Amino acid sequence: MTRTARPTGRALQVAGAGAAVLLALSGCSSSDDSSSAASGSSASSSDELSGTVTVFAAASLKESFTALGEEFEKAHPGTKVTFSFGGSDSLAAGITGGAPADVFASASPKTMKIVTDAGDASGTPATFVRNQLEIATLPGNPDTISSLKDLTGPGLKVVLCDKEVPCGAAAQKALDASGLKLTPVSYEQDVKSALTKVELKEADAAVVYKTDVHAAGDKVEGVEFPESADAVNDYPIVQLKNTGNAAAAKAFIALVRSAQGQKVLTGAGFLKP
Repeated sequence: MTRTARPTGRALQVAGAGAAVLLALSGCSSSDDSSSAASGSSASSSDELSGTVTVFAAASLKESFTALGEEFEKAHPGTKVTFSFGGSDSLAAGITGGAPADVFASASPKTMKIVTDAGDASGTPATFVRNQLEIATLPGNPDTISSLKDLTGPGLKVVLCDKEVPCGAAAQKALDASGLKLTPVSYEQDVKSALTKVELKEADAAVVYKTDVHAAGDKVEGVEFPESADAVNDYPIVQLKNTGNAAAAKAFIALVRSAQGQKVLTGAGFLKP
């Protein structure tokens, strides 16, 4: 009769150790797989956004929003942010007239109200920055302009934004508060157009935003005036009702309102809301 050999104590120890190693390896593999899955899930969630986001924004936001658009595209590969910058009243009219857009950032609550009253906004607009007026003069300020009253002097070519545009409405508010009357050589449709007149030396001065003077660098010189404190503009932003890319629109607004977005905007001269 043949006997089956029983495993010795040493053999049992080796087998047990081997099983423990296999279990440990299996656990590591399971843990690694789970980490990879979590990592992959996280990566895919950050890449969920795709497609184009069309943003209608006040002309004074051009530099800062362009920078934020680039940051957004880097953070979300596969997305593209396109902008239409201009006078807030013209942009609002375009939106209510059916122009395709996902986000509207206005330079005043009044122009935003045009869009909300027409039922073209999704949700409640939120103020994300504020902006204050400043006088832009030729480099070196050759006309020695030091106050809003100086703009009413004879022979001085001054440009204002149209009264329907937020920067023009704010300038008129400051003039009214000072009891001053000013007849400009032209009314411009947006703040960048008003500033360009000074940059091209077609005007001696323009009432624009501090942010525009900041963006122009040494092309103009800025002159602050106390009456501007009575005419500070709130800038609201909202997702539009007929957006074709709601997820990306919400994400762009979130970036604008985030600490990162606020850093870019305040760095451009905007005031915190």
